[in-house]
Amino acid sequence: MNGDFLDALRQIEKEKEIPVDVLLSTIESALETAYKKNYAATGDVRVRVSSSKGGFHVFCEKDVVEEVENSHTEISLEEARQYDPDIQVGDSIEVEVTPENFGRIAAQTAKQVVVQRIREAERERVYEEFGERVGEVLTGTVQRREQRNVYVNLGKIEALLPPAEQVPTEPYRFNDRIKVYVLEVRRTPKGPQVVVSRTHPSLIRRLFELEVPEIAEGIVTIKSVAREPGARTKVAVHSSDDKVDPMGACVGHRGSRVQSVVNELYDEKIDIVRWNENIEKFIAEALSPAKAISVTCDEATKTALVVVPDSQLSLAIGKSGQNVRLAARLTGWRIDIRSESQLAQGEGGEAKLAAELEAAAVAEPGQETVEEPAAEAVKELVADPPEEQSVEE
Repeated sequence: MNGDFLDALRQIEKEKEIPVDVLLSTIESALETAYKKNYAATGDVRVRVSSSKGGFHVFCEKDVVEEVENSHTEISLEEARQYDPDIQVGDSIEVEVTPENFGRIAAQTAKQVVVQRIREAERERVYEEFGERVGEVLTGTVQRREQRNVYVNLGKIEALLPPAEQVPTEPYRFNDRIKVYVLEVRRTPKGPQVVVSRTHPSLIRRLFELEVPEIAEGIVTIKSVAREPGARTKVAVHSSDDKVDPMGACVGHRGSRVQSVVNELYDEKIDIVRWNENIEKFIAEALSPAKAISVTCDEATKTALVVVPDSQLSLAIGKSGQNVRLAARLTGWRIDIRSESQLAQGEGGEAKLAAELEAAAVAEPGQETVEEPAAEAVKELVADPPEEQSVEE
């Protein structure tokens, strides 16, 4: 070993941001183990690296005795006094025991240690970097499919898009560029694993933040999101500035902003509705494009009775109950929809509506803004919200 070795370590420090002291300490520990293994040493062994020449030196602490019985752990008084004239029997002394051929062992061991340390440091750096980016949206390239998993290249790491976080209608073709929501970062024996999602409702939030400056600036707030990935999403927005229309800001000139989000989601339909602290008005907005005649709320049961024109009953319920189901998730309220004629007919209309809902409005599980999917109470003629309403971030 020579000065070139230390120069190489300094270059690694510069490029990989691993301090030389850390590398030297790790190498010295590994060499101590290698020395004990190769030379059957049992004493207290230390390996030091010369800071000027880069050479390795082995030292062993030995007990000073009159008569040596174990040369690995003991040294005679006569020999010890060559190092320290004042030493006495019973004292300990550290002497150099570097073997002639130790340089070859040291070189091999040092190389292995440095390579391993670099690998570990890079893994830790990636873990910390992406750990700080959980909750963000990143752009990646679809790299491959393996069984049901999709792997997305994020530059420094290949992220996992598991089946549960995939949208069934999306193709995920090789080299497709897609935006993904960073869900979590896991430690594994093979290094950090970044798990991403295409179904998480916060993907919608982040995409709008990227497209709508008023959201990024905090003027417009996304209050809640209800999503059935690949099909339809409802987004409730609010503006803290009366001069800024939250819906207009999100839609953009000629729909340019919302269309960018729609394109990223492979044409998933997006309804932007105006949030209102008045729950009756908010529920009416959440059911758009249907127009409600009246909304009556029961705070005790968090159930809302919504009356719509006969011509808009199907629109309010939506295909397979989708519109009312998303509205319930968006608002956190159970929603009972009746047409004017059904409300007038009473029980007879109720039975007719039950049959319609049972045939069409079937609840489908999917990612939402809450922890559990909403139940579809067909028999009660209502759309149930989830147990916990999504909250503003």
